[in-house]
Amino acid sequence: MKKCLAITLTLAMLFGFGTLAGAATLKVGLDADPVSLDPHVQLSGGMLQFSHWVFDPLVRYAQDMSIEPRLATRWERIDELTMRFFLREGVKFHSGNPFSAKDVKFTLERLKKSVDFKGLFELFTDAQIVDDYTIDIKTKKPYALLLRMCTYIFPMDSEFYSGTDASGQPKDAMVKVGPSFALANESGTGPYKVTEREQGVKLVLDRFADYWDTASPGNVDRIVLAPIKEDATRVAALLSGDVDFISPVPPQDFKRIEKDPKVNLFTYPGGRIITLQLNQKRRPEFRVAKVRQAIVHAINNEGIVKKIMKGTATPAGQQSPKGYAGYNAELRPRYDLQKAKALMANAGFANGFECTMIAPNNRYVNDEKIAEAVVGMLAKIKIKVNLKTMPKAQYWDEFDAQVADIQMIGWHSDTEDSGNFSEFLIMCPDKETGYGQYNSGNYCNPEVDRLTLAAQSETDLNKRSAMLQQIEQILYDDAAFVPFHWQNHSYGAKKNVGVAPIINTMNFPYFGDIVVK
Repeated sequence: MKKCLAITLTLAMLFGFGTLAGAATLKVGLDADPVSLDPHVQLSGGMLQFSHWVFDPLVRYAQDMSIEPRLATRWERIDELTMRFFLREGVKFHSGNPFSAKDVKFTLERLKKSVDFKGLFELFTDAQIVDDYTIDIKTKKPYALLLRMCTYIFPMDSEFYSGTDASGQPKDAMVKVGPSFALANESGTGPYKVTEREQGVKLVLDRFADYWDTASPGNVDRIVLAPIKEDATRVAALLSGDVDFISPVPPQDFKRIEKDPKVNLFTYPGGRIITLQLNQKRRPEFRVAKVRQAIVHAINNEGIVKKIMKGTATPAGQQSPKGYAGYNAELRPRYDLQKAKALMANAGFANGFECTMIAPNNRYVNDEKIAEAVVGMLAKIKIKVNLKTMPKAQYWDEFDAQVADIQMIGWHSDTEDSGNFSEFLIMCPDKETGYGQYNSGNYCNPEVDRLTLAAQSETDLNKRSAMLQQIEQILYDDAAFVPFHWQNHSYGAKKNVGVAPIINTMNFPYFGDIVVK
């Protein structure tokens, strides 16, 4: 009783300030809040969610995965290297500045400099302004996924981010850690503008009065987002009525929410693969293919899905989920403890070894519990794992610094295509191109790199699919990483909150279109 009272009092403090008269307010409890107001400092699901609330993309995915217009109203292919976009007129940024083609050019140039995003945009050469509302986006070679990539161009206010701040630093500086203008200030064209922010405590978004999309059904004038790390606390907040919407819902609470007459549970199939990377630079043992294979055989994927995920995920043996071009039905999970022990012995490590591991404890569904299960599973093949878990806000800096021998990462393909997994998680790390940006295992296979790059410009879909499937086979045989499962998305909301129309496989809820009755 005391714990529940403490939860209620804490949330009352967060959400208890006055709301706009006659306005609909949505109180949201997520496992973490956006790490920044700068959409380009981190390529992550949380930051992309934020971008859809405060900025607007050129185009975006509809629920059926078709591409729908946003700041670009239409587009046409000019030649094999050029796509022309016709931009929406009359759009304003939160600053009051008008939106035009120069803002698209400014944003693309910034994306190409971003440590996290430049790998995605490495094939993009230029954005050439035709007139104020027409722009040509060019690539180095034919690129089958150009339009999909434009779902990640959220035009920024070039005038707002020009010049220097009070400290003399350029306002458009991209700074992961430390002060910068863009980290703390925003000017997007999105449905909401940031009116209050206390990192790790509260984010308040108010409806932008001059928002261009007057056809949107959305009727929420204020969003109050509180990061609620603990699963039990998040669920309790929804069931007590302190919040209107939560995500994610832990699998162990699905039935509890389904039985409550005041709330609804929503799930949506996702393509996010949850994995471990084995750092071959830090541990010579991980350079031995049989050791990596032993680890993969020691991990009981299906057991984790059954016992920890409560059946709400799909065990994986590869990167690509079913429906993606690279998916190969033959590449199944391969838990076999006896084979794992034999592989360790054959590799000369029958007595095992000791290593370190880090994992987040609030980024993926049950991430900490999965990591703890791994410690027990690897102990059975005499690998002693010293595990450290931490909140997402601290985790990514540690991940980037590669502080541990084994590191957890989940990835949802930015292009809804198999190639993106390899571009970021598997290709040989290259700081110049950005490829392999999240390959903390430092796995490097020139043939995988060659096939990944070739697939980017292969327009024959059958040939392209064969290339991507070949990549998956090589990674499977090499045990290049340790796959767990593809994670489903889960949401809980009060009965009067219209969640179903605004969720999607990318896990980017379009709050601008949400309706509260």
